[in-house]
Amino acid sequence: MSQPPLQVNGKTSLRAENLGRSVRGQVLLADATFSVHTGETLAIVGPSGSGKSTLLRLLNRLDEPTTGSILLDDTDYKQIVPQELRRRVAMVTQRPFLFPGTVESNLQFGPRQRREVLSSARIDELLVSVGLAGYASRDVANLSGGEAQRVSFARTLANRPEILLLDEPTSALDEDSRHGIETLILEITRRSPVAASTPDIASANPQLTCVLVTHDLAQAARLAQRALVLKSGHIVKNGPIEEVLRAEDSVS
Repeated sequence: MSQPPLQVNGKTSLRAENLGRSVRGQVLLADATFSVHTGETLAIVGPSGSGKSTLLRLLNRLDEPTTGSILLDDTDYKQIVPQELRRRVAMVTQRPFLFPGTVESNLQFGPRQRREVLSSARIDELLVSVGLAGYASRDVANLSGGEAQRVSFARTLANRPEILLLDEPTSALDEDSRHGIETLILEITRRSPVAASTPDIASANPQLTCVLVTHDLAQAARLAQRALVLKSGHIVKNGPIEEVLRAEDSVS
């Protein structure tokens, strides 16, 4: 799988400034300052316990920072209602959590919280975009692990996020499913996730920004253009993926 071309337009979608979190006196993350540009995929890598998931959860306030701030399109994200923030900065977790019922009912869940109903055409387009054409009526209880993760992606994309947070999205999958999800990530970050001729679908984001947590340096190289390396809660490297990973290899 070749490395994706850099697709940034110079605009900063998200900026963290001196971000930190401590719990009962234990520092989980300290002084994290970085930017993510529109259309960019940023990988967060580092050993277990380095603060990767902590950092990701701070980006949409699943956890609260104890120091610093995050700006989303130059707005302090604490000024944004949490439900709206988590629609705009959406997370796909390591293990898919789906509601009982059909694939379609799962895709409808988020929009219905905003009193919107997805059209049949939009449902179909979302499922095509994640490689699950014709799955709308399937019961989620009968899906494989890879299929369930694809539904999780589709459900997230149904909310038209601006930034996609991915927390080890392939670590619970077998090799074939992992490869399929990596291909899906490349596809949905290179283009509008549900580009189509119908107006409600065509208005989806043309450039989806992505922040990926992974323990797999090779996966980071396949999916991202830039990387942060965390160690003991601190950013120790931040730069283009080739430079960062070359430096990591030289000291490993």
